[in-house]
Amino acid sequence: MASIPPPNARGRNMALTAAFLGWLFDGFEMGLFPLIGKPALQDLLAGTGDAAAITQGVDRWFTVIIATFLVGAASGGVFFGWLGDRIGRVRAMTFSIFTYAIFTGLCGFATEAWHVAILRFIASLGMGGEWALGVALVNELWTKGNRAWVAGAIGAAANIGYLLVAFLSLGMNNFLTSVQDIFASLGASQGLSDYLLHNQAWRFLMISGAFPAVLIFFIRLFVPESDKWEEEKKTGSTSHWSTPDLLGVLFGAVVAMLIIWAWSPMGVATPAATIITIVGFCAVVWGFLLPVRRYLQRSTAAGNMSEDMRRKVRSNLIIGATLAGIALLGTWGAAQQAPKWSTELAPNGYSHPMQYTQICTALGATVFALLTPLLADILNRRLTYLFCCITAMASSIFFFRFNTQIDTNFFISAFLMGGLTASFYGFFPLYLPELFPTAVRATGQGFCFNVGRIIAAIGGLQLANLIAVFGGDGASKLQASASAFTVLCSVYLVGMILIWFAPETKGKALQ
Repeated sequence: MASIPPPNARGRNMALTAAFLGWLFDGFEMGLFPLIGKPALQDLLAGTGDAAAITQGVDRWFTVIIATFLVGAASGGVFFGWLGDRIGRVRAMTFSIFTYAIFTGLCGFATEAWHVAILRFIASLGMGGEWALGVALVNELWTKGNRAWVAGAIGAAANIGYLLVAFLSLGMNNFLTSVQDIFASLGASQGLSDYLLHNQAWRFLMISGAFPAVLIFFIRLFVPESDKWEEEKKTGSTSHWSTPDLLGVLFGAVVAMLIIWAWSPMGVATPAATIITIVGFCAVVWGFLLPVRRYLQRSTAAGNMSEDMRRKVRSNLIIGATLAGIALLGTWGAAQQAPKWSTELAPNGYSHPMQYTQICTALGATVFALLTPLLADILNRRLTYLFCCITAMASSIFFFRFNTQIDTNFFISAFLMGGLTASFYGFFPLYLPELFPTAVRATGQGFCFNVGRIIAAIGGLQLANLIAVFGGDGASKLQASASAFTVLCSVYLVGMILIWFAPETKGKALQ
């Protein structure tokens, strides 16, 4: 059987560009909702009660929508990873980008809060899937010597999206004035202008979220399919994927939502929520693993995969998911909380502390995501992950324990903390593809990275409980919050131990 020649340099560059832009727009749209979510919900819940009832409704729906996003992204990572292994990286990537672009755009036409929750959930399926597909594609197209740079570029992309959101937030007034002038020059009616630009222009910004759909035409015209996947297709191994196995992913998504509900303000008492979480998380892992477990069984029975490889893949799925979960929980317990926490330190009258803090953390994340894969090629994968855990934990504890006011030291430490906690997102695009053979690479990566989102969601919901444990009341709230963040960031200690049980893959070619 003749081998399929790898794409030329132009094809590899096109694939990297598509993956980079897809993940950049992912980051932008993930950062966009925290900016415009509350104004949107205020509009959609207007007339449902008095001011206090509306405020309570906004807070509850905001929590629900964030939770559905995390569960949707986790489910989408597994689903679209499965699709990429079955029908090809490029075709699946076009579907994932279409999903998150179009359904984000449709949020701009919502008339009820639950419309946003459903549309945001569907959009997040595509956001979760795009990462696994883009990483698999570029790793399979690029040569070994270039893979560190590729991993760094993909790791930096989403952080550039977050950075763009922060700048948009700072310049919102000028942005709205410019858009209004454009509408007027085009002859748009005042009614249409008011509809689209009312309350921080949340409808216009949501509709603009459909823009990444134009990437689909670029991808279909210029991005080649992975030659490694084409070889797998020729051997017949891609036929071992089965659509009914996706019921496991659906089951896992429903159970994950049950866990989120249990810890939400609408949920149950802590003892019951704890039991639901322990049992439910095992069920989520079982459901998300079902498609790949069944594939491994069929592939082994057909002789396309050895029993040793089957056991290795199953072990790497659990190890990879745990390593990713530790990093994601640390991120949600540290860098993601920094902009909100900055408002507690800012003196009265200080303008835009959240935006300036996010700019610092996003800049740090972009720089360190680019550099970490290069470090992994100089050292090795285990030592690099250990280094990431040590520095992420140290920088997080320093940021939350030793900053008492907004000053130059605060922003320097925000840059370092944001960068060091995000260093993992340059590491994983390099390391996770090395854990799995081509036949299950997209599914394996999707499972590992996105089960980590479920872990992060569960851990993030413990913040309120931890703050209460440390006495978060009145003048002590600042110290209580810092202690709670410190406890969550201590999860990196687990990573420092676990990494020595993970495979060392430096110098080994992709399987």
